Amino acid sequence: MVRFHSLCEPGILAGLVVFVLGSASALACTGITIKPKDGSVIFARTLEFAVEIKSDAILVPRGKEYVGSTPSGEPGLRWKTKYAMVGMNAYNMPVLVDGLNEKGLHVGLFYFPGYAKYPKIQAEERDKALAPWELGIFLLGTCTDVREAVAAAEKVRVGEVVLKEMGFVPPVHFIATDAKGDCVVFEHIGGELKVYENPLGVMSNSPSFDWHMTNLSNYVNLTVTNVPRIKFGEKEWRAFGQGSGMLGLPGDFTPPSRFVRAVAFSKSALPVDTAKEGVLQAFHILNQFDIPKGAARSTENGKEVADYTLWTSAADLKNLRYYFRTYDNSKIRMIDLKAADLDAKEVKTISLQSKEEIEDVTKEAK
Repeated sequence: MVRFHSLCEPGILAGLVVFVLGSASALACTGITIKPKDGSVIFARTLEFAVEIKSDAILVPRGKEYVGSTPSGEPGLRWKTKYAMVGMNAYNMPVLVDGLNEKGLHVGLFYFPGYAKYPKIQAEERDKALAPWELGIFLLGTCTDVREAVAAAEKVRVGEVVLKEMGFVPPVHFIATDAKGDCVVFEHIGGELKVYENPLGVMSNSPSFDWHMTNLSNYVNLTVTNVPRIKFGEKEWRAFGQGSGMLGLPGDFTPPSRFVRAVAFSKSALPVDTAKEGVLQAFHILNQFDIPKGAARSTENGKEVADYTLWTSAADLKNLRYYFRTYDNSKIRMIDLKAADLDAKEVKTISLQSKEEIEDVTKEAK
């Protein structure tokens, strides 16, 4: 049985600076949760990578049949989707790395290098086996909420399957959120599935989720209120301007720093009334996590690469709408799951390829 792990469990922090593949690529995804006053729940996230991963938005209908992958190449778990879903794929595959189903369950995949270690798949377990990138679409297709997702994750085995487009086993972890606002994180560490309750609805990358939650104790001094003047002897000092309560907030692109910023910005945001306002607020907050090309670089196989924000999405779990914008087009686009054909015969694709348009408003001058 999967047990919920405490946020101070010993042994989780081992290997903090050990990163597989010698790569910093795709380490910059950030997720937040916004809860407007109308009872809606908005989960929003960025996705960064140093190369194009060929994402499109796809609609997966009810009744779609899937076969899981195994390390040996033999067929794994077989299932059929009970629930339709919408979200982003990668490498033109009919699977979602980020998505929302018709019951209001959202599941997002985040990179997790240096920590993800999947169980060894025994021969008698092949009919329960999935590749790491298949867990999300399995949960979305068969579960209605976080409680069901935890139970379903317990029954499958995620194995060390190489993704041919990458040439290695993707080290990933997941965040699941439902329309009631419940949220958990799934991580495979040391061959064991660990499930953490996530009361903040925030997500980034390595190290493990419990480490990030403990690390927040380093920032208990942060406040949205400007600090007062301070007096030393006979002289007073005052802050230079607005924002002095957030002095010490880390501003770099590392996962620990982004996690802290995501908590600070999403939890200090002024309350909004409606889901639409919540979606727009989420996009504004995630502006703080955009990585411009060239700001985060590494060398891989002798070649310099640079992470950047490929796309940003927001899922309205109550109204079943999926919003997105891309690096090439900052216009927010939306897919309404309620208006889609949920019983279509095949997966439908909405291309992300579009160019930014600049509107000339010179003639509107009065």
